[in-house]
Amino acid sequence: MNLKPSISLFFVFTLSAFAQTSLLDQQTIAKRNATEKELESVAIIERKLMVPMRDGKRMATDVYRPKDESKKYPVIFVRTPYNFNFWDVKLGAPRDMQVELDAVKRGYAYVEMNERGHFFSEGEYDILGAPLSDGDDELTWLGSQPWSSGKVGTIGCSSTAEWQLGVAAQNNPAFAAMIPQGFGAGVGRVGPYYEQGNWYRGGAVQMLFIAWLYGEQNQVRPMFPANTTQQDLIRASKAFDLAQQLPPIDWSKALTHLPEKDIISAVDGPHGIFADREEVSTGGAMIKRQPNDPAWYRGGLWHDNMPVNVPGLWFMSWYDVSVGPNLAAYNFVRKTAKPEIGNQQYAIIAPTLHCSYKRATENTIVGERSMGDARLDYDSLTYGWFDYFLKGEKNGFLDKNPKVRYFTMGLNKWQTANTWPPEGAKPLTMFLGSEGKANSLNGDGALANEVPASDVADSFTYDPMNPVSSYGGNVCCTGNAVSGGAFDQRKMEARADILVYTSEPFKEDVEVSGPMEATLYVSSDAKDTDFTVKVIDVYPSGEAYNLDETIQRVRYREGYDKPPVFMEKGKVYKVTFQPMTTSNLFPAGHRIRLEVSSSNFPRFDRNLNTGGNNYDEATGVVAHNSVHHSKQYPSQIVITTIKPAAVSMNR
Repeated sequence: MNLKPSISLFFVFTLSAFAQTSLLDQQTIAKRNATEKELESVAIIERKLMVPMRDGKRMATDVYRPKDESKKYPVIFVRTPYNFNFWDVKLGAPRDMQVELDAVKRGYAYVEMNERGHFFSEGEYDILGAPLSDGDDELTWLGSQPWSSGKVGTIGCSSTAEWQLGVAAQNNPAFAAMIPQGFGAGVGRVGPYYEQGNWYRGGAVQMLFIAWLYGEQNQVRPMFPANTTQQDLIRASKAFDLAQQLPPIDWSKALTHLPEKDIISAVDGPHGIFADREEVSTGGAMIKRQPNDPAWYRGGLWHDNMPVNVPGLWFMSWYDVSVGPNLAAYNFVRKTAKPEIGNQQYAIIAPTLHCSYKRATENTIVGERSMGDARLDYDSLTYGWFDYFLKGEKNGFLDKNPKVRYFTMGLNKWQTANTWPPEGAKPLTMFLGSEGKANSLNGDGALANEVPASDVADSFTYDPMNPVSSYGGNVCCTGNAVSGGAFDQRKMEARADILVYTSEPFKEDVEVSGPMEATLYVSSDAKDTDFTVKVIDVYPSGEAYNLDETIQRVRYREGYDKPPVFMEKGKVYKVTFQPMTTSNLFPAGHRIRLEVSSSNFPRFDRNLNTGGNNYDEATGVVAHNSVHHSKQYPSQIVITTIKPAAVSMNR
């Protein structure tokens, strides 16, 4: 066989692909070089400053400020655990400096700083456990620089946002305004939520942080002597940026490892706060903590005993990991801040995934569901906010913008309100019922306006070695293990260990905007187990798109601030779930559906049903679980409707 033509063709394709890649790289480099050159023409640039904290540890900082030194400038401050090194080591060129350039051209000093224990910043990293004094010291430093006006505003998404609330509660006089975006892991406890920075939901571990910490908890990294010059640090950062080069992990497989505490070590990940620290000062390993462990209150998390008096423009999204706690935090600050500051809290809730606000398009697809045109001029909102609070411009921002701007899915439209939930919202209670065979989509489970007269329980077997797979959802940061967003759930609903309860079609359009609170009456033959809930919008054609989901570890049903209480075989217990939330239009003909099971893995960790620690166990117990529904056991979902007169259903 003559292989020469095939080999030649292979090299043609390879060289062609290489040429295209090189061309793209060259175009990227040229654009970045041009942006960097323009930035140098308008800005004074100070990179790799090492800013000391009160304990002597120094944080790596880059400053970009206008060249006119006759004026003082307000500061836009970005603090992050992520790599902001100005040089792209792989490309051998500057990284994209457009954000910095825009800020300077608008008359701001733009300051980037790495969190303690990351990259060039000194000290030991503890997820949101860096002392709140760091943020306080950083703001004081920024406000006291000779080029600073003394006013600082913060912005960032995810871990670049999550520290903002805790630091805002420190009342630093330089902190003039904040824009936290996708900030779930900054909220420790607020109202009914004891998530401790997205670590838990309903007492179950949210496994996203296991995948995330694999790449973030490493403390074994080169550090420079204290007398290293700024010029040498800049020079060094062009050669290497201290970023880890970790092998890729198939998290869909890695997260199945038992015991759970060994997941990171099983993939040869770095040691750190997840499972390896025992120091009392840090609260020990995170995986060993309880939901109300004192360790959660020592670090950088914000809790609802910490008043916040900083104007806030809060960005959230329906398919992010903790929009419910985020909205609860927003409402809490509006209610408890000084009246003037409470009136300066604004919220934007997009229909996107985590930190994906600017990725919305004319036809925004989230998972599999079209949201239509979900775009918003975020830059205009950002600078309108900062111009008002940092520059003192009378631009009418507070009067021109609603307190709450939220996107209603199904309607596929931005709406406005003065409160969350919107004014006039009313609860609608729908009760679970069946003839005892609600298992799977083919079962007889129903949601109705009336409670069943007698109890015919629905039962299923939960085997922790064969959990229900997570499919879509309100999630982030799990690598390839879970794809977030709205997906047609019918293929999942073929399982017999998922109970399916569906309403009759709505006769008229019904907008659900606000909390959705589930209460189930359950029993089990296990000492402890979980129950999961998922709220679904069912189209007339059958598609079933998930809106929000939650879980409750039954041992915590009496409260997270109380000792765990285990179950007795066959006894019925009332379980109230932490509220879910959404804004979704159910057009006439659509139905609402509730899925109930005992696992949603690896969105949440598996309950091994033993009543043990769970994190250090490798063998589970099969649980036989039941959901009861009757006048004695009124299992229900309470949704928040905006048009309560239009909730009648066809029968």
